[in-house]
Amino acid sequence: MSNKKIKSALISVFNKDGLSPIVKKLDEQGVVIYSTGGTQKYIEDLGISVERVEDLTSYPSILGGRVKTLHPKVFGGILNRRDHSTDQEQIAEYEIPSLDLVMVDLYPFEETVASGGTHEEIIEKIDIGGIALIRATAKNYNDVVIIPSTEQYGSFLETISNQNGETTLEQRRNFARDAFNVSSHYDTHIFNYFNDGELPVFKESIQTSQALRYGENPHQKGTFYGNLDDIFDKLHGKELSYNNLLDVDAAVNLMGDFKNDKPTFAILKHNNACGLATRDTIEQAYLDALAGDPVSSFGGILISNKPIDLATANHINELFCEVVIAPSYSDDALEVLKSKKNRIILIQKDIALPKNQFRTILNGVLAQDKDLITDQKSDFETVTELSPSDQEKDDLEFANKLVKHTKSNTIVLAKNGQLLASGTGQTSRVDALNQAIHKAKSFNFDLNGAVMASDAFFPFPDCVEIAGNEGIKTVIQPGGSIKDKLSIDYCNENQMKMVFTGNRHFKH
Repeated sequence: MSNKKIKSALISVFNKDGLSPIVKKLDEQGVVIYSTGGTQKYIEDLGISVERVEDLTSYPSILGGRVKTLHPKVFGGILNRRDHSTDQEQIAEYEIPSLDLVMVDLYPFEETVASGGTHEEIIEKIDIGGIALIRATAKNYNDVVIIPSTEQYGSFLETISNQNGETTLEQRRNFARDAFNVSSHYDTHIFNYFNDGELPVFKESIQTSQALRYGENPHQKGTFYGNLDDIFDKLHGKELSYNNLLDVDAAVNLMGDFKNDKPTFAILKHNNACGLATRDTIEQAYLDALAGDPVSSFGGILISNKPIDLATANHINELFCEVVIAPSYSDDALEVLKSKKNRIILIQKDIALPKNQFRTILNGVLAQDKDLITDQKSDFETVTELSPSDQEKDDLEFANKLVKHTKSNTIVLAKNGQLLASGTGQTSRVDALNQAIHKAKSFNFDLNGAVMASDAFFPFPDCVEIAGNEGIKTVIQPGGSIKDKLSIDYCNENQMKMVFTGNRHFKH
């Protein structure tokens, strides 16, 4: 018979929230409840009778509570197979009561790590008995129900209320699935705490997810794993799509390098910035970012490192854009931006982002540290006879921050804290430069006095020659080519300036 009536239960939980109505319902249905420690006291305080686990096992809770339920009389009651005659003979011989329900809520290990607990505090939050109870009960789901966390309380209460304390085999199997999800997630976080990247294994576990309308294209299924509420307050608009999320991720990472700068505004399309400017006001930063490419800005992702005011919002409202991101908005600015019902408006919270990245490829996963190096003016090595001016150094730093966040091969052209144009995702650096020059000229930018940034070294002097012929006289690149001298010599012969950073910034 697949339906099973719950007659006895073991309840041992850390978090008591939501437990009361379940316990009351079980008591109402005549279920014998076993418990220990704080859970036992909680249930007794509700006026409900409890059988003590210590009385069942004839052992007290010992070692400061580390050992409470680890006993054959507990696990025999869980693991015995009701249709297995030998099992039934043995539990009768050893006077072991069968348990039909086990409710567990594990010690908060993950939360203790996240809150900055000491090593000793973290170790004490590694649950032993709870994990064992979860695995044992889930293994024997044919006969026993496992409720492994508070997440299942609602559905379980509904089940026993509607079915008079009975569960079906399918329901027990689903709870067992949830249980192994809980236990595997828990163990993954414990392992990653201990491992810290030392063993060459890949283990990640994310419990929250959000179904997307579709993936990159309408015929592809898409899901986001994570909790967007941790990083954003969503104030308005439709749900973020798969492509929105890719662009938002690129925008947040880009603006992270300008977080403490003067007012800076960026506009992104397909993960690359088509507009970026740093100015004295956020309004002017937006206008000059938009001027960088008013065509590509249509349907873009907008991000600011400073609060958005009414003047800026009025300008933004003239542009069709998918998403606006800022640390905050004035009330009147928000009212203007909300006038477009589908426009997504986000407040970015000040939280630390992950320091590693991974993506699926072939039959495995690639993992790497995030590119967290932001080259500073103080780190520049001038390799030419002429040195950049202070303004040129500012522009070199600005352009090099952007080149780090642009698809390779890439060249970025900038002047006076404004992106003039970039060549993105090209198969040769010369093509990237020619693309950037063509784009800058198409929007009537004067390249005289502009700077050029490259994500990787120049193997030949062709790029500096092309740039110099356009009036670009200052260059930043990683250096490191065996033919660096060819580019340096060309710069010296043509009164150009070049600095090396020593850091390549490929982005694929």
